[in-house]
Amino acid sequence: MKKHLACLALVPACAFAQQVVKPPIAQYWMSVETAAGMSMPGMGAMMGGMMGGQSSSGRRLLLQLGSQQSASDPRAAHEIPPGMNMGPQLPLVTPRREPARRGEPGERAERGERPRGRMLVYWGCGDAVRAGQPVVIDFAKLAEGAVPPGFSGRRIAQAIGPAYGRSRTYGDWPNAEDSKPVPDSASLRGSHVVKGNYSPEIRFPLERDFMDRVSISAAGNRVSWGAVGGATGYFATVMGGRGEDEVVFWSSSETQEWMGSGLMDWIAPGEVARLVREKVVLAPQVTDCTVPGEVIQKVGTGMMQFIAYGDEVNLAHPPRPQDPKVAWEPQWAVKARFKSTASLLVGEGAEERGSRRGARDSRDAPPSQDAPGGERSQTPSAPDPVKEGVQILRGIFGR
Repeated sequence: MKKHLACLALVPACAFAQQVVKPPIAQYWMSVETAAGMSMPGMGAMMGGMMGGQSSSGRRLLLQLGSQQSASDPRAAHEIPPGMNMGPQLPLVTPRREPARRGEPGERAERGERPRGRMLVYWGCGDAVRAGQPVVIDFAKLAEGAVPPGFSGRRIAQAIGPAYGRSRTYGDWPNAEDSKPVPDSASLRGSHVVKGNYSPEIRFPLERDFMDRVSISAAGNRVSWGAVGGATGYFATVMGGRGEDEVVFWSSSETQEWMGSGLMDWIAPGEVARLVREKVVLAPQVTDCTVPGEVIQKVGTGMMQFIAYGDEVNLAHPPRPQDPKVAWEPQWAVKARFKSTASLLVGEGAEERGSRRGARDSRDAPPSQDAPGGERSQTPSAPDPVKEGVQILRGIFGR
């Protein structure tokens, strides 16, 4: 009886909770990034794997279509606005996955090697480090289950989108058939149409565009950037180290944040607002941050990764019925999410090294193993004990 009376007092909420909501037949995600910065072979590859970031400049677009329907010969394409300057459409290709080779994951165990080295973790903007820093993580001890007291990883709420193996049928761009670069002049504004033989036709307008490029610079250990239009918050990290067995990590968070890999991704505005309140993410009005001198001293020259979080556009067809007694059975749902990223060298001689390194990148940088259509090396590299330690650290905290 009390339950019924409570529901009568909150009729709209109770009725809303009882509405039948079915998942859409098709989900379409557009992940939009504007990147600025430089590339560093070796360190860039290591940091990309650990932090989920990329270091080359330009505009990037990831298109992902997942459907509950199937087709024997799946085909789909995204008809794009003329302002994209990329032709009439982009093909959404269903990936062909090769079975994983056996034996390679056990190579380190067969060689009898343990992770070695350590990570020094710092956080917070300012000239001096805070009390209790750094937190020292010994990778060998970590492999045995010994985690520093009070050390924890932060969970970031992120929506799960379409993916190969998660959807009955899936297609994406860029891919092995088409991986042309997105022009700097490209504009997303206009009408978009996604057609395929395994999903309903998806038609939607988009008024949002690529975010502005981050304008960021370093003077000594002080880093400053221009406000990015539409940004909901900022986050920065620095990683580097002088010795082979020591990794130094710093983040702009006011509270302990060990890695920041999850924070370098697209994050919904509501979640960013929570992280701003918790002083993990810098508020959108902040335009500078000082990396503590002790961090610079330990790093020597390190790579800073920076992100400006953007807004989201969420659309569905048909719209949700206002009458809670009417079931909502959407044919499709679209999510467009935005971010702007940057990378730069900080620390001793950063400007000089950056100019020399940038000149070599165009000549010496190997093709990315993860680039669409790129060829993977057939000869596996020897395990890196320090990188192995970082991977164990990521696994413990679900990163």
